[in-house]
Amino acid sequence: MAHHGKRVVRARESVERTKLYRLEEAVKLVKTNASAKFDETVELALNLGVDPKHADQMVRGVVNLPNGTGRTLRVAVFARGAKADEAREAGADIVGAEDLVAQVQGGEINFDRCIATPDLMPLVGRLGKVLGPRGLMPNPKVGTVTMDVKAAVAASKGGAVEFRAEKAGIVQGSVGKASFGEDKLAENIKAFVEAVNRAKPPGAKGHYLLRAAVSSTMGPGVRLDLATLQTAAQTGA
Repeated sequence: MAHHGKRVVRARESVERTKLYRLEEAVKLVKTNASAKFDETVELALNLGVDPKHADQMVRGVVNLPNGTGRTLRVAVFARGAKADEAREAGADIVGAEDLVAQVQGGEINFDRCIATPDLMPLVGRLGKVLGPRGLMPNPKVGTVTMDVKAAVAASKGGAVEFRAEKAGIVQGSVGKASFGEDKLAENIKAFVEAVNRAKPPGAKGHYLLRAAVSSTMGPGVRLDLATLQTAAQTGA
Protein backbone atom coordinates (compact mmCIF):
# COMPACT_ATOMS: atom_id res chain seq x y z
CA MET A 1 0.00 0.00 0.00
CA ALA A 2 1.36 3.41 -0.96
CA HIS A 3 2.31 5.68 1.93
CA HIS A 4 1.07 9.27 1.68
CA GLY A 5 2.44 12.19 3.66
CA LYS A 6 0.34 14.20 6.12
CA ARG A 7 -0.03 17.07 3.65
CA VAL A 8 -1.50 14.78 0.97
CA VAL A 9 -3.82 13.10 3.47
CA ARG A 10 -5.09 16.45 4.77
CA ALA A 11 -5.67 17.70 1.23
CA ARG A 12 -7.67 14.60 0.30
CA GLU A 13 -9.73 14.79 3.47
CA SER A 14 -10.67 18.40 2.71
CA VAL A 15 -12.39 17.40 -0.55
CA GLU A 16 -15.65 15.46 -0.64
CA ARG A 17 -15.17 13.04 -3.53
CA THR A 18 -18.83 12.89 -4.54
CA LYS A 19 -19.67 16.56 -4.02
CA LEU A 20 -20.05 18.90 -6.98
CA TYR A 21 -18.51 22.26 -6.07
CA ARG A 22 -19.37 25.68 -7.40
CA LEU A 23 -16.47 27.17 -9.35
CA GLU A 24 -15.53 29.70 -6.68
CA GLU A 25 -15.52 27.02 -3.95
CA ALA A 26 -13.45 24.67 -6.09
CA VAL A 27 -10.82 27.29 -6.90
CA LYS A 28 -10.47 28.20 -3.23
CA LEU A 29 -10.01 24.54 -2.29
CA VAL A 30 -7.42 23.96 -5.01
CA LYS A 31 -5.41 26.99 -3.91
CA THR A 32 -5.59 25.93 -0.25
CA ASN A 33 -4.36 22.42 -1.07
CA ALA A 34 -1.52 23.60 -3.32
CA SER A 35 1.07 23.62 -0.54
CA ALA A 36 4.12 22.24 -2.35
CA LYS A 37 7.40 24.15 -2.25
CA PHE A 38 6.97 25.19 -5.90
CA ASP A 39 4.23 27.15 -7.66
CA GLU A 40 1.89 24.34 -8.68
CA THR A 41 0.13 24.36 -12.05
CA VAL A 42 -3.66 24.34 -11.97
CA GLU A 43 -5.21 21.89 -14.45
CA LEU A 44 -8.75 21.55 -15.74
CA ALA A 45 -10.05 18.18 -16.98
CA LEU A 46 -13.29 17.88 -18.96
CA ASN A 47 -14.97 14.58 -19.82
CA LEU A 48 -16.89 14.97 -23.07
CA GLY A 49 -19.61 12.85 -24.65
CA VAL A 50 -17.61 12.25 -27.83
CA ASP A 51 -15.62 9.43 -29.42
CA PRO A 52 -12.50 11.04 -30.98
CA LYS A 53 -11.94 7.94 -33.13
CA HIS A 54 -14.68 9.36 -35.39
CA ALA A 55 -13.58 12.36 -37.45
CA ASP A 56 -16.87 14.19 -36.90
CA GLN A 57 -16.47 13.88 -33.11
CA MET A 58 -12.92 15.19 -32.78
CA VAL A 59 -12.61 18.17 -30.45
CA ARG A 60 -9.66 20.45 -31.03
CA GLY A 61 -9.00 24.13 -30.62
CA VAL A 62 -7.11 26.88 -28.86
CA VAL A 63 -8.07 29.25 -26.07
CA ASN A 64 -6.44 32.54 -25.18
CA LEU A 65 -6.57 32.62 -21.39
CA PRO A 66 -7.36 36.17 -20.23
CA ASN A 67 -4.80 35.97 -17.42
CA GLY A 68 -2.17 33.84 -19.15
CA THR A 69 -0.80 30.50 -18.00
CA GLY A 70 1.91 31.74 -15.65
CA ARG A 71 4.42 29.82 -17.71
CA THR A 72 6.96 31.14 -20.22
CA LEU A 73 6.76 29.08 -23.40
CA ARG A 74 9.62 28.56 -25.82
CA VAL A 75 8.28 29.10 -29.33
CA ALA A 76 9.80 27.73 -32.55
CA VAL A 77 8.83 29.11 -35.97
CA PHE A 78 9.43 27.52 -39.36
CA ALA A 79 9.77 30.46 -41.73
CA ARG A 80 12.06 32.06 -44.30
CA GLY A 81 13.04 35.59 -45.28
CA ALA A 82 10.83 38.43 -44.07
CA LYS A 83 8.59 36.08 -42.13
CA ALA A 84 11.59 34.68 -40.28
CA ASP A 85 12.62 38.24 -39.38
CA GLU A 86 9.05 38.95 -38.24
CA ALA A 87 9.12 35.88 -36.00
CA ARG A 88 12.38 36.96 -34.36
CA GLU A 89 11.10 40.49 -33.80
CA ALA A 90 7.92 39.06 -32.23
CA GLY A 91 10.00 37.14 -29.68
CA ALA A 92 10.24 33.63 -31.14
CA ASP A 93 12.97 31.63 -29.40
CA ILE A 94 13.96 29.47 -32.40
CA VAL A 95 13.52 30.33 -36.09
CA GLY A 96 14.59 28.32 -39.10
CA ALA A 97 13.69 26.21 -42.13
CA GLU A 98 15.78 23.24 -43.35
CA ASP A 99 18.23 23.80 -40.50
CA LEU A 100 15.44 23.61 -37.92
CA VAL A 101 14.03 20.45 -39.57
CA ALA A 102 17.47 18.81 -39.29
CA GLN A 103 17.72 19.90 -35.66
CA VAL A 104 14.35 18.31 -34.80
CA GLN A 105 15.16 15.15 -36.75
CA GLY A 106 18.36 14.92 -34.70
CA GLY A 107 16.34 14.86 -31.49
CA GLU A 108 16.72 18.51 -30.50
CA ILE A 109 13.25 19.72 -29.53
CA ASN A 110 13.89 22.71 -27.31
CA PHE A 111 10.47 24.34 -27.63
CA ASP A 112 6.94 24.10 -26.27
CA ARG A 113 4.97 25.51 -29.22
CA CYS A 114 5.58 25.25 -32.95
CA ILE A 115 4.39 27.66 -35.66
CA ALA A 116 4.89 27.45 -39.43
CA THR A 117 4.09 29.54 -42.47
CA PRO A 118 1.91 27.65 -45.00
CA ASP A 119 4.67 27.50 -47.64
CA LEU A 120 6.91 25.54 -45.27
CA MET A 121 4.33 22.91 -44.31
CA PRO A 122 5.56 20.42 -46.98
CA LEU A 123 8.93 20.63 -45.22
CA VAL A 124 7.48 20.49 -41.70
CA GLY A 125 5.26 17.57 -42.74
CA ARG A 126 8.34 15.35 -42.68
CA LEU A 127 8.40 15.82 -38.91
CA GLY A 128 4.89 14.48 -38.30
CA LYS A 129 6.07 11.30 -36.59
CA VAL A 130 8.28 13.33 -34.26
CA LEU A 131 6.11 16.37 -33.51
CA GLY A 132 2.69 14.71 -33.74
CA PRO A 133 2.93 12.46 -30.67
CA ARG A 134 4.19 15.44 -28.65
CA GLY A 135 1.25 17.62 -29.68
CA LEU A 136 3.61 20.06 -31.39
CA MET A 137 2.62 19.66 -35.04
CA PRO A 138 1.49 23.01 -36.51
CA ASN A 139 -2.18 23.04 -37.48
CA PRO A 140 -4.26 25.75 -39.19
CA LYS A 141 -7.26 24.89 -36.97
CA VAL A 142 -5.45 26.18 -33.90
CA GLY A 143 -3.72 29.09 -35.63
CA THR A 144 -0.21 27.64 -35.75
CA VAL A 145 -0.07 27.44 -39.54
CA THR A 146 -0.36 31.07 -40.58
CA MET A 147 1.21 33.96 -42.44
CA ASP A 148 0.47 36.20 -39.45
CA VAL A 149 3.55 35.01 -37.61
CA LYS A 150 3.68 38.04 -35.33
CA ALA A 151 0.18 37.43 -33.94
CA ALA A 152 0.76 33.69 -33.56
CA VAL A 153 3.97 34.20 -31.57
CA ALA A 154 2.31 36.86 -29.40
CA ALA A 155 -0.65 34.54 -28.69
CA SER A 156 1.66 31.65 -27.79
CA LYS A 157 3.69 33.83 -25.46
CA GLY A 158 0.64 35.52 -23.97
CA GLY A 159 -1.48 32.60 -22.81
CA ALA A 160 -2.75 30.61 -25.78
CA VAL A 161 -3.44 27.00 -24.79
CA GLU A 162 -4.15 24.27 -27.33
CA PHE A 163 -6.58 21.53 -26.37
CA ARG A 164 -7.51 18.23 -27.94
CA ALA A 165 -9.79 15.36 -26.92
CA GLU A 166 -7.85 12.23 -25.98
CA LYS A 167 -8.99 8.66 -26.65
CA ALA A 168 -11.53 8.58 -23.83
CA GLY A 169 -13.01 11.94 -24.82
CA ILE A 170 -11.07 13.82 -22.13
CA VAL A 171 -9.76 17.35 -22.68
CA GLN A 172 -7.11 18.62 -20.28
CA GLY A 173 -5.27 21.89 -20.06
CA SER A 174 -3.38 24.26 -17.80
CA VAL A 175 -5.45 27.21 -16.58
CA GLY A 176 -2.82 29.01 -14.52
CA LYS A 177 -0.72 28.73 -11.39
CA ALA A 178 -1.69 28.26 -7.76
CA SER A 179 -0.21 31.70 -7.04
CA PHE A 180 -2.87 33.33 -9.23
CA GLY A 181 -5.71 35.12 -7.48
CA GLU A 182 -9.00 33.21 -7.20
CA ASP A 183 -10.73 35.58 -9.63
CA LYS A 184 -8.02 35.14 -12.26
CA LEU A 185 -8.14 31.36 -12.06
CA ALA A 186 -11.95 31.40 -12.27
CA GLU A 187 -11.80 33.68 -15.34
CA ASN A 188 -9.32 31.35 -17.06
CA ILE A 189 -11.46 28.30 -16.31
CA LYS A 190 -14.56 30.01 -17.72
CA ALA A 191 -12.64 30.95 -20.87
CA PHE A 192 -11.41 27.36 -21.29
CA VAL A 193 -14.92 25.91 -20.92
CA GLU A 194 -16.31 28.49 -23.37
CA ALA A 195 -13.69 27.52 -25.95
CA VAL A 196 -14.39 23.79 -25.58
CA ASN A 197 -18.13 24.47 -25.94
CA ARG A 198 -17.49 26.45 -29.14
CA ALA A 199 -15.43 23.53 -30.46
CA LYS A 200 -18.36 21.10 -30.12
CA PRO A 201 -18.16 18.86 -33.21
CA PRO A 202 -21.13 18.17 -35.51
CA GLY A 203 -21.11 14.47 -34.64
CA ALA A 204 -21.55 15.03 -30.90
CA LYS A 205 -24.97 13.74 -29.80
CA GLY A 206 -26.72 13.95 -26.44
CA HIS A 207 -24.88 15.51 -23.49
CA TYR A 208 -21.59 17.08 -24.53
CA LEU A 209 -19.94 18.18 -21.27
CA LEU A 210 -20.28 15.23 -18.88
CA ARG A 211 -17.88 15.90 -16.00
CA ALA A 212 -15.36 18.52 -14.98
CA ALA A 213 -12.67 18.65 -12.31
CA VAL A 214 -9.91 21.04 -11.35
CA SER A 215 -6.72 20.26 -9.46
CA SER A 216 -3.20 21.47 -8.78
CA THR A 217 -0.04 19.51 -9.63
CA MET A 218 0.16 17.79 -6.24
CA GLY A 219 -3.40 18.25 -5.03
CA PRO A 220 -6.57 16.15 -5.28
CA GLY A 221 -9.14 16.71 -7.99
CA VAL A 222 -12.18 18.82 -7.12
CA ARG A 223 -15.33 18.03 -9.10
CA LEU A 224 -17.22 21.01 -10.54
CA ASP A 225 -20.97 21.60 -10.63
CA LEU A 226 -21.60 21.60 -14.38
CA ALA A 227 -24.81 23.63 -14.20
CA THR A 228 -23.19 26.59 -12.46
CA LEU A 229 -19.96 26.18 -14.43
CA GLN A 230 -21.75 26.34 -17.80
CA THR A 231 -23.84 29.31 -16.70
CA ALA A 232 -20.78 31.17 -15.44
CA ALA A 233 -18.89 30.45 -18.68
CA GLN A 234 -21.76 31.65 -20.85
CA THR A 235 -22.52 34.82 -18.86
CA GLY A 236 -19.02 35.66 -17.65
CA ALA A 237 -20.47 35.84 -14.16
